[in-house]
Amino acid sequence: MAFILAPYIHNVIPSSLLSQTWCTTLCSLDGVVTMSHFYSFRTQAMSIWNKPISLETLNATSKNTLIEHLNIIYTEVTENSISATMPVCHFTHQPLGMLHGGASVVLAETLGSVAANFSVGEDAYCVGLDINANHVRAMREGLVTGTAVPLHIGVSTQVWQIEIKDEQGRLVCISRLTVAVKRSRPKQAKPVAEV
Repeated sequence: MAFILAPYIHNVIPSSLLSQTWCTTLCSLDGVVTMSHFYSFRTQAMSIWNKPISLETLNATSKNTLIEHLNIIYTEVTENSISATMPVCHFTHQPLGMLHGGASVVLAETLGSVAANFSVGEDAYCVGLDINANHVRAMREGLVTGTAVPLHIGVSTQVWQIEIKDEQGRLVCISRLTVAVKRSRPKQAKPVAEV
């Protein structure tokens, strides 16, 4: 829940935009809530997802991709985040036997890209523009968990932060992904063959 403080001015807000849970009394006239004092009220948590999303769907779409090859498994979807795990073993190691930084970046970009694409409507899709990563802890074995959360969800760009942690909750890698939001092209009608 978020707490919002309304200033001491006469604000008019449609009641359809406000939560049913209130910390103070508001006056409602014809579907409009009028606030004329210093009010503090609670809003309901809202999901950022604009498409149906489930762990089953996410994991099914990973078949025959790099995601499946690295054994990345989606484990949690919340109102504003997606998490997945990846093993640290021979196929995610670099030659010195530690987690390859590129494998961490694959996990980060996978989470950020999937999250971005589920946060836009059916008329849009997202493509990566830039990703950076800071590798702050080496790992030789175990399981890492990445979690993507939005820093900015705009009309034309989005920025996602992805934290990758070890099984003890220690930060292994922090990454930031910027994506472009593209509008789907309208489907072209096929030309009618002349008779």
